[in-house]
Amino acid sequence: MTPARTWAVIGGGVVGTAIALRLQSAGFDVTLVDRGDPRRGASFGNIGHIAAEQCEPMPSPAMLRGAFARLFALGGPLDFRVRDVGLWAPWAARFLAASRPTAVAHGAATLASLLAEPLEAWSRLTTLAEAPPDLVRPTGHAVVWSTPEAARRGQKAWRGARTGTATFRPMETDELGAYLGPLSQRPAGGLVFTGTGQVSEPDRVRVALLDAFKHRGGQGLDAEVSVVRPRDGAVEVAMADGAVLVVDRVVVAAGAWSGRLMTPLGIRTPIIGERGYSLQSTGHTWPDHLPLTVFEDRALVVARFTGGLRAASHVEFGDPSAPPDPRKWRQIEAHLRDLGIAFSQPDRWCGPRPTLADYLPAIGRLQAHPSILYAFGHQHLGLTLAATTAELMEALALEQPTPDWLRALRIERFS
Repeated sequence: MTPARTWAVIGGGVVGTAIALRLQSAGFDVTLVDRGDPRRGASFGNIGHIAAEQCEPMPSPAMLRGAFARLFALGGPLDFRVRDVGLWAPWAARFLAASRPTAVAHGAATLASLLAEPLEAWSRLTTLAEAPPDLVRPTGHAVVWSTPEAARRGQKAWRGARTGTATFRPMETDELGAYLGPLSQRPAGGLVFTGTGQVSEPDRVRVALLDAFKHRGGQGLDAEVSVVRPRDGAVEVAMADGAVLVVDRVVVAAGAWSGRLMTPLGIRTPIIGERGYSLQSTGHTWPDHLPLTVFEDRALVVARFTGGLRAASHVEFGDPSAPPDPRKWRQIEAHLRDLGIAFSQPDRWCGPRPTLADYLPAIGRLQAHPSILYAFGHQHLGLTLAATTAELMEALALEQPTPDWLRALRIERFS
């Protein structure tokens, strides 16, 4: 391969922007290509959690056993868009395969490696970006339950779960009592986690990285990419408007829309838009001293940002560009009312988490087309792993040694 000088990163979410900043800072000439709609992707509306504790693979026998009770039709957060069955049915078959014990063990080991130091990686990235010190904070978080029985079951499940470098302990009485006032009643039980974190506002993080990228000479291009074509050691990036960008290397980091760019390259990509829903309000009753809190028996997460209080929920499988389902927002609002959390004139958001069938991201270099690299499929961990992914991509770009476990994240694993 000829030495790479020019790069294009396709996708302006937090993962793509972090990669672009790392590559630009490493001395490459980088163009970041994005449609220019920041609200479209999960980087905008997520709950802002640095989830170092999420080392338990999602595909598992336990998840399959509990799936029916979590269906949206039964009041839960899990939904499958009927009209999109052609998208999620083949994906679900691969999910079932990833739920076998040997696959679960493999997924757990890979997640443990990926999640070894997300806060440390973010500290390095924010230092590089010269970002405000409050952008990413090691605040920890809380998990609470509404009833004693739910608390008993939940705490038992967490005691048996893999949590990586994150640790937890039961909440003390006074810590549970701190929720009186913001809530109509005190939680029946809870856990306090350390080794996790929160951002000041998800899109503020992306903007800070983008500003640093441009300050270092990086170029931004608002365009929709139609196709990526390898050409004699270089790559053509063809836009929907007919324009063509020719570069030495490309990184596909287009989130839930990455699959359509990989298919013409002969790559099977079992990726689905796993959509989440959130509400955010500047008018609320959530105090500063309470951490990001997971109401686990309601599948609801609440976090306070610089721009207001955000509540998020739902796992909806289907077309990433489909119209939102207003019933999901109404369910979140019902939970907030039941909890006694005031919420006025909320901003409503819906966006897709890019999820591969084994719930592991795809990070690497195409074996058939070495000029094309990729980083997508981070499911619920896009914000958590953006800084780590950017460091891995920088090492690949510089042809430096990478950890052996990175081979497990090659997209060719689905071929």
